[in-house]
Amino acid sequence: MAAVDSFYLLYREIARSCNCYMEALALVGAWYTARKSITVICDFYSLIRLHFIPRLGSRADLIKQYGRWAVISGATDGIGKAYAEELASRGLNVILISRNQEKLQIVAKDIADTYKVETDIIVADFSSGREIYVPIQEALKDKDIGILVNNVGVFYPYPQYFTQVSEDKLWDIINVNIAAASLMVHIVLPGMVERKKGAIVTISSGSCCKPTPQLAAFSASKAYLDHFSRALQYEYASKGIFVQSLIPFYVATNMTAPSSFLHKCPWLVPSPKVYAHHAVSTLGISKRTTGYWSHSIQFLFAQYMPEWLWVWGANILNRSLRKEALSCKA
Repeated sequence: MAAVDSFYLLYREIARSCNCYMEALALVGAWYTARKSITVICDFYSLIRLHFIPRLGSRADLIKQYGRWAVISGATDGIGKAYAEELASRGLNVILISRNQEKLQIVAKDIADTYKVETDIIVADFSSGREIYVPIQEALKDKDIGILVNNVGVFYPYPQYFTQVSEDKLWDIINVNIAAASLMVHIVLPGMVERKKGAIVTISSGSCCKPTPQLAAFSASKAYLDHFSRALQYEYASKGIFVQSLIPFYVATNMTAPSSFLHKCPWLVPSPKVYAHHAVSTLGISKRTTGYWSHSIQFLFAQYMPEWLWVWGANILNRSLRKEALSCKA
């Protein structure tokens, strides 16, 4: 009988201790759930505030805010061209930089005729390395540059494993995706600081969110641009300079031409014109954004999903894109 009583007392002590632990764990769980719920609510509020509320009011006066001239690199196609057109539609004069003079002249004339603004062109091949920046600096020295858009970039012909990427392509990724943005900022930023106003937009990529297999060098170069922009914002915000890291997911450009099945979802993969219209409306509001509402939803999922799930999905998608590209070549 004494043994039964002792066991009963021991059981009661253990149960009392467990109840304390269970209550503590319940509090921790409730705190974690509340914190995550508040974070998700704040993220969706930010999405609405950034992508929908600004469209209800009047457009910002970008000339007054930043200056009359905008410089756009990689401006003859895709996002760069559409961004230049969107800025011109808001009255800014634009300087277009690209390597193809004939295309530059056609785009510059079209923008000048359509939007009645001044245009200028600079022919430069960013893959050529350091020597191209002296002529660019000379061409820009007498202009009050209000907005710089670092758009120029190179992509793989299709997703590939790292050892399959040519050495020339790797140097292009370094010279075009990394060096071009860094040196263009180095050229225009002193003038902006002197005038105490200006905006720098650097176009990164959704692939920078997490390590992306089969796009290793490309996604790493875009991660550099994202971190570079965010650091610049901390350095120069107090001097009146707004620096934005733009992180688009898939846009229907020449870079994504092989992915025809993606182009069947225009709400998910917008045209450059639609994307640029939305992206420019975030200028001066968000330091780091995807620029487009459905891309922001994708970015939220990317933030909250575990890395292994991102890698698994990226492998499936990139294998499909590579297979499609190779079948088109055959």
